[in-house]
Amino acid sequence: MESDYIRIMIESLEKKRDLLKQITELNQQQRILLQDPNLSPDEFEQNMKYKSDLVDQLGFLDDGFEKLFDRVRDTLNADKAAFASEIQKMQSLIKEITAQTNTVQTQEARNKEQVMRKFSDVREQVKGVRNSQKVVKQYYQNMMKSGNAAPQFIDNKK
Repeated sequence: MESDYIRIMIESLEKKRDLLKQITELNQQQRILLQDPNLSPDEFEQNMKYKSDLVDQLGFLDDGFEKLFDRVRDTLNADKAAFASEIQKMQSLIKEITAQTNTVQTQEARNKEQVMRKFSDVREQVKGVRNSQKVVKQYYQNMMKSGNAAPQFIDNKK
């Protein structure tokens, strides 16, 4: 029974490793998307949704792993020799997961900076468009008023 729990814990760690690889790939795609000057908001949103789903799965796996570990903790501590290979496998997976987590965190920090720059550029573009529209509107209003003005030169000779 305990060995089944340990096997499930190892599978959980392997799934977590695979999910982190997928998140790393999505972060790389996101970086490429953010470098594209013609970025579609839909593409970016879809990338973020995929990542969000994967992060939710990670949370689910973490919760399940913690619950299983609580069940087998005493058994593992009492008989480490019997489960040495499984413990070593889990330790190896945890090191790998930790390294991938650090990579993901670094990627997220870089992408966050790019997102902030991208949003700043978009805000500047919007501000420019608004200013242009305001100038065009003022020009149009001035032209409409000038059409109603009295003639500037009047010939007073008879």
